[in-house]
Amino acid sequence: MNIGRKAIPRQRLDQRFTSMKPESRYRPPPKGWVRAIRDALGMSGAQLGRRIGVKAQSVADIEKSEASGTVQLNTLRRVAEALDCVVVYALIPKSSLEDMVQRRARELACSEFIRIAHTMDLEAQGLSREERKEQIETYIRDHLRERDLWGEA
Repeated sequence: MNIGRKAIPRQRLDQRFTSMKPESRYRPPPKGWVRAIRDALGMSGAQLGRRIGVKAQSVADIEKSEASGTVQLNTLRRVAEALDCVVVYALIPKSSLEDMVQRRARELACSEFIRIAHTMDLEAQGLSREERKEQIETYIRDHLRERDLWGEA
């Protein structure tokens, strides 16, 4: 594949993500982080509300929205500040970014090769499994560009 300038930043991100595994350790408590930390500090909803300038009912609403996944990041940052915390926000890929790019390149190359191979098979010019594999690798190396990976297949 024609490696673009994105390979090095992608590798650096992959290294950072490795230290964040397993991502299950970031799973929030059942009632959310705000409620868990507030309870652990022994702080009431009214006390937290005064710190952020809202009523206790608004704190309860914030805690519910966090637990349901609908809280806004700016609201969460305000609450975190009042709890002497910081919000950590991340997207953690399920596999490495490099694997994702390679897998997508292989998908595109295979779909292109299947179309060509069908015609060759009809003309009794089919390739062996090893030859097909080599052709796919050649296609990835010589024809695919990173910028083309995420368009329509």
